[in-house]
Amino acid sequence: MAPDGSTRWNHNIHYHRLIETAVPPGARTALDVGTGNGLLAADLSRTIPQVTAIDIDTAVLRSARLESDAVEWIRGDVLTHPLASRSFDVVASVATLHHLPDLTGALHRCADLVAPGGVLAIVGIARTSRPRDVLLHLGGQVQHRYLSWRHGFWEHTAPMVWPPPHTYAEVEQAVHAELPSARWRQLPMWRYLIVWRRPDRLSR
Repeated sequence: MAPDGSTRWNHNIHYHRLIETAVPPGARTALDVGTGNGLLAADLSRTIPQVTAIDIDTAVLRSARLESDAVEWIRGDVLTHPLASRSFDVVASVATLHHLPDLTGALHRCADLVAPGGVLAIVGIARTSRPRDVLLHLGGQVQHRYLSWRHGFWEHTAPMVWPPPHTYAEVEQAVHAELPSARWRQLPMWRYLIVWRRPDRLSR
C-alpha cells in the first residue's frame, strides 16, 4: 500500500508475504537489508515494534522515508556498518543479495545479525542456467502477465544490477555450504527464497 492509499504490485512486492510468513512469533526487532524504496520495511513495521532498514543509496532512501515514520532508516553498507551481531529477531531482504560483491560473505554477515531463535528470510534474484530454471520461468511468465494485467506493474526507483552475477545453482550451492540447515526454494517470476533459523539459547 502506497502512502496515498493506492495499491502497488511487482515481483518483489508479490513475495513480501513469504518474508512475513517466516517471521517468528513474538519478534520484536527486524532489519531490512537493502531496503530500496522501503516497502518491505514498512510492511514489517505493521507487526514488529522495532524495524531498522539499511541501504547504501541516498536517493532511494529519500523515497523510502516517505513510507513510514515507524522505521529507523540508515544509510550504509550492511557488510561494514556497525550493526551488532545477533541483534535482530528478523533479518530480511528482497532483491538485494545480487548487489553484494561476495555472495558467501553476504550470507555469513546476514546470518550473523540474527538473534537466537530468530530468522533470516531472503527473496533473491539469480541467473537462469539449467533446463529446470527455464521451465519454471515459463510458468512464471504466464503468472507475470496475468498479475500485471490484474494489478498493474509498479516500477521501483532503486538501482538495478542485470544480469545477476550468480546462477540459481551457484546461489543454492552457497546457501547449503554456508547455512546447511536453511530452506531453499526456487520461485516463479525469477526469484528464490532462503529461510534460515538460528537455534534459540535453550537448544544450543
